Amino acid sequence: MDGTVDNAELIDSEDDKFVRFRWDYMGKDEYFEWRIDKSEVTNQTILVISDFADKKEIKDQSQLWEYQVKDLFHRIGS
Repeated sequence: MDGTVDNAELIDSEDDKFVRFRWDYMGKDEYFEWRIDKSEVTNQTILVISDFADKKEIKDQSQLWEYQVKDLFHRIGS
């Protein structure tokens, strides 16, 4: 894997619902979260990603998470 490695601490979770992490270098109130929801209409599983970003960084952060999710799907064969 190329690039730098950052560490994150697991700060909260609920089995089959969500995990919440905080990067070591971020403030106490900032975190990122992966939540699993299920659509009541289509019964599809939905991955919801929440993250903190400055207004000028939103586009870059969105592209980063989009790339990460595509890589995840590739690695699990979806």
